[in-house]
Amino acid sequence: RVYDGVNNGVYRVGLARSQAAYDEAFDLLFDTLDWLDARLAHQRYLVGERITEADWRLLASLLRFDLVYHALFKCNQRSLASYPQLSNYLRDLYQVPGVAETVNVPHFVRGYYSIPHVNPNGIIPRGPKYYEAWLASPHDRTRFARSAA
Repeated sequence: RVYDGVNNGVYRVGLARSQAAYDEAFDLLFDTLDWLDARLAHQRYLVGERITEADWRLLASLLRFDLVYHALFKCNQRSLASYPQLSNYLRDLYQVPGVAETVNVPHFVRGYYSIPHVNPNGIIPRGPKYYEAWLASPHDRTRFARSAA
């Protein structure tokens, strides 16, 4: 569900060749994001109390969502920042020791905005400047941590 709805879903939206294909992919993407946000209201990670491969696979798409997919791929019903659970979940994963050092925000913005048939004029956006600071800001996901009692 996560791969079809989000990881591949953003590409189906952004690279759609017809309005019908776009509409179908758009609905699936946002239905899946709504489902994920509701799921993460009751547990810290996608499949429970521990980080799994499923979380790391979703992280890549979430990191790019507001900066690339929202505008460039026309995934613009809502920003990821407007999903309270998903945005805190994203920051939680980003703040796992060693993860932030592997994220190169300017690189993926340049990479996606350099796709000629999606961005024919090749203009690379300069902002937002706050994104990496936002990723490092506090999250509420520790509320799911088991007590040591």
